[in-house]
Amino acid sequence: MTTVLIADDQPLQRFGSRMLLESQDDMTVVGEAANGSEAVRMAAELHPDVVLMDIRMPGLDGIEATRRITAAGDRTRILIVTTFDLDEYAYAGLRAGASGFLVKDAQPEELLAGVRAVASGDAVVAPSLTRRLLDAYVHHLPADPGAEDATGDDSRLASLTDREREILTVIGQGWTNTEIAARLHLAESTVKTHVGRILAKTGSRDRIQAVILAYDTKLVQPS
Repeated sequence: MTTVLIADDQPLQRFGSRMLLESQDDMTVVGEAANGSEAVRMAAELHPDVVLMDIRMPGLDGIEATRRITAAGDRTRILIVTTFDLDEYAYAGLRAGASGFLVKDAQPEELLAGVRAVASGDAVVAPSLTRRLLDAYVHHLPADPGAEDATGDDSRLASLTDREREILTVIGQGWTNTEIAARLHLAESTVKTHVGRILAKTGSRDRIQAVILAYDTKLVQPS
């Protein structure tokens, strides 16, 4: 059973999301938060599998709430809900640790599929779309304080082998596993093993976070 916390300052939006999620045999809503502070507190108390996180809320917004929840190191994953498709809020949410984003007018089946994907450890945004977000907004938001310089010489990369660093670079460029296998002449199973090791060594929650890491450490430059 997938447990979900809904964080949204609009009561009707929360009601609609709850009705949809609880119509499914494999989902249950464990709580509702009307702002970011409530979401952080309830996530710590309830340990939901997924937080359905609105961005624009009074007080503590959804981006900072996402950052605090993911920084706590719990298993909870964040699915950002945003009003606009490619905007700086979606980018900031991903960078804060969210595992994906959906627009508010997404179809019910898209929302359900997104919750299931995030709960299972997958990302809801394709790496190529993440790259478009980063290319569009990387100059407009503060740099990650963990990024040390513009050469890719970052402590988060220190344990990577040369091959893993190469694969992280092309992950950052939006390549899929199939494309990596074909272009680097590797078996796809070998690529999956490398990707898993990269995520583990760099502490990236998922492939989206690996793309962001490639940007933050300057392995990949904006187009």
